[in-house]
Amino acid sequence: MQSTFGDLKNLKKKDSQEVISKVDSLGRTYGTGRRKESVARVWIKPGNGSILVNGRRVSDYFARPVLQALVLQPFSIANRVACYDVICTVKGGGLSGQAGAVRHGISRALVDYEPDLRSVLKVAGMLTRDSRVVERKKYGLMKARRSFQFSKR
Repeated sequence: MQSTFGDLKNLKKKDSQEVISKVDSLGRTYGTGRRKESVARVWIKPGNGSILVNGRRVSDYFARPVLQALVLQPFSIANRVACYDVICTVKGGGLSGQAGAVRHGISRALVDYEPDLRSVLKVAGMLTRDSRVVERKKYGLMKARRSFQFSKR
């Protein structure tokens, strides 16, 4: 019996080795982000902080400052503002969902580039996929929950 427990201890020690960053031959890491109906494919690499979304600058694509702040949130939490260039393509949904998807993708790509940032981003909730989606419309109702106005006569 003791030899089995010794083997388990050795197994545990092997699993707790350092996590290796997943950088490709071009010096980039990839992350997929999702939010509502939007899907973002994000590549990051070291640079001066330029962010391109579907071939346009982030300030042009996301005109509202709230959405721009949402996209930049992972960098500010990880203290890596203007350290990485971001190139991403995003499809589906509206602007709010797309900004959330880009944020999620940037967070995942950052963790692949610097595995030490995982704990910081995880505590801030950047790595969790926000699974809330629009509720479907039901038969006999105007919307998902809104019913028709009641009239006695």
